[in-house]
Amino acid sequence: QVQLVESGGGLVQAGGSLRLSCAASGLSSSTYAMVWFRQAPGKEREFVAAVRWNGGNTWHADSVKGRFTISRDNAKNTLYLQMNSLKPEDTAAYYCAARLGPWSNRAQDFDSWGQGTQVTVSS
Repeated sequence: QVQLVESGGGLVQAGGSLRLSCAASGLSSSTYAMVWFRQAPGKEREFVAAVRWNGGNTWHADSVKGRFTISRDNAKNTLYLQMNSLKPEDTAAYYCAARLGPWSNRAQDFDSWGQGTQVTVSS
């Protein structure tokens, strides 16, 4: 059973940086796709970035490309999201998710989720 625990959220001023972490356990195969989503109040859950647990390519939503970077540390079983040049519109609850097989940018394709960590960017 996959368990995911996010941390690292908080309140930051526009232009600032945060690094989110997602501690993962129960990943029985290296062929997991690991993804960050976010959800702002009143909005649907939105894809942010993806990476395969066994390495390789990364994918980032256009809205965060050049500002956010997804990475993973297999030795620490941890997924990261480095967020730079934060904007007020980045304010949301951020979730990590995992699925066995190809990555996806659709939240409904994932059945393993963390509890989320709140990121608030003030103007």
